[in-house]
Amino acid sequence: MSDIFEQSFSDVLKVSASNAPTPGGGSVSGMVACFGAAMAAMVGNLTVGKEKFKDVEPAVREILTGTEKVMAELKTLVASDMAGFDNFMQAFRMPKGTDEEKQEREDALQAASKKATDTPLAIARACLAGLELAARLAPLGNKMAISDDGVAAYVLEACVPAVLLSAEINLPGIKDSAYVEKVVAEKEQLKAKARALRDNTLKVVAERMA
Repeated sequence: MSDIFEQSFSDVLKVSASNAPTPGGGSVSGMVACFGAAMAAMVGNLTVGKEKFKDVEPAVREILTGTEKVMAELKTLVASDMAGFDNFMQAFRMPKGTDEEKQEREDALQAASKKATDTPLAIARACLAGLELAARLAPLGNKMAISDDGVAAYVLEACVPAVLLSAEINLPGIKDSAYVEKVVAEKEQLKAKARALRDNTLKVVAERMA
């Protein structure tokens, strides 16, 4: 299923709605975030190459390069998220007939749970990077398409708390309290930063649409 970006949109929707365990919420959040970054990229592409925007073109081209990197990173992370679930299930199915087997299984489950937490966090960070680009683009992009930069901000911000649910669900089973504490602190920071970037971007977009 790691080739999900090569499938038709209809097939992606079909498998997402099925009883297949992947793509789950974390992967779907990452895929949706790609659309958010794509909206910022579209505004950028409607800005470069136009005489009236030649003064801001270097900055917009830099933003466009950033959106491409964000989308590429999100694609990689979606594949990692889906693989992480498979790894967790492999650990879950490990034998537990002896004390040694039980310990090996528990160690594998703990490692898989951390991996399944780390990847959604990484997706949230990528969303934040996309939001930062949308915020930079808001005062520069083609005014005729600037509403789509607002769409980018809305979509990318929404994906942050959404994907973090896939991290939060793992925390009760993780015994490393220091790790859990670190994750809890970071996820709250990510959500707060995402909200602030969304609001700042939408404020500029609204002003330019008026």
